Amino acid sequence: MPLDNPALAITDPQLAHQAAGGDRQAFETLYQRHHQRVYALALRLCGNRHCAEDVTQASFIRAWHKLAQYRGDSQFGTWLHSLTVNVAMNHLKQQRSFWSRFRPLNDAETTHFAAAEHKPLEHKDLDTLLLRLPERARVVFVLCAIEGYQHDEVGRLLNIATGTSKAQYHRAKTLLKEMLS
Repeated sequence: MPLDNPALAITDPQLAHQAAGGDRQAFETLYQRHHQRVYALALRLCGNRHCAEDVTQASFIRAWHKLAQYRGDSQFGTWLHSLTVNVAMNHLKQQRSFWSRFRPLNDAETTHFAAAEHKPLEHKDLDTLLLRLPERARVVFVLCAIEGYQHDEVGRLLNIATGTSKAQYHRAKTLLKEMLS
């Protein structure tokens, strides 16, 4: 049975190879396949939509420039994920200031949580709670609990001690429990 869309029959490694050779249509197909996951990861790491949009854009720009380095040893999504984490970490370091680490709740979010107190927690609710965590605790929690990194990997990535990663993870869990109770 023929496929309705021939682009779906082409694998990510094939598209990456074509895009590395300058094929913009192949890169656009990669973007369409992966931009939502990249944005979701960036949003969880950054804590706000504006930053996540910047990181998503920067990730795909960096991917375009580094496609020749993708060898196909891992899945393209895994390679892009790692690249996105690095872009997000660099972006956070560049944007960090004392006041930007605190994100007040706006009225819409306050209303949402008040109305949802008696409903079971949904995935989107967890993402909203994550946005309320302090930056370092949020980043460590997302990398460990959601993305599956080990504390030693997080430590190397963030240039912190393994014990600091564990402490920030525990802090994030404690704060999330308080928010849920």
